Amino acid sequence: MSDLSNLLLLLVLVAIVGLWLKLSTARERAVREARQQCLQHGLQLLDETVGLRGVRLRRVNGLRRLERCYGFEVSIDGRDREPGRLWMLDDTMSSLSLPTIELLPSRETNAGSMPPGPALPAPGSNVVPLRPRSDDRLH
Repeated sequence: MSDLSNLLLLLVLVAIVGLWLKLSTARERAVREARQQCLQHGLQLLDETVGLRGVRLRRVNGLRRLERCYGFEVSIDGRDREPGRLWMLDDTMSSLSLPTIELLPSRETNAGSMPPGPALPAPGSNVVPLRPRSDDRLH
């Protein structure tokens, strides 16, 4: 009976190590994908890392598959920290959430056509504009 329990314990340990290795390689893929997306969108990936935020089941083509959500932080102008999220199905990115920044029109092109200050989103829009910070405070 002792040999059987030792064998079961060994199998459980091997399964745990295998799962850990699989999750580690998935996290490395998520870091590469986050780095590539930040480069593509002109953002800076802070701390060069992502963290697992959640796992959920998602139905794809009639099959239930595990989708992992990774959180990370990006900087728009080098002085701020904004959250980003990346959802991965197996080896591929299924969804991405990055902060947006509203570019303020330059004063030269305005020539008094608009009052100074940020433009407001369209009525009924769910977009929340982000603006560069004007102070140098740390957070």
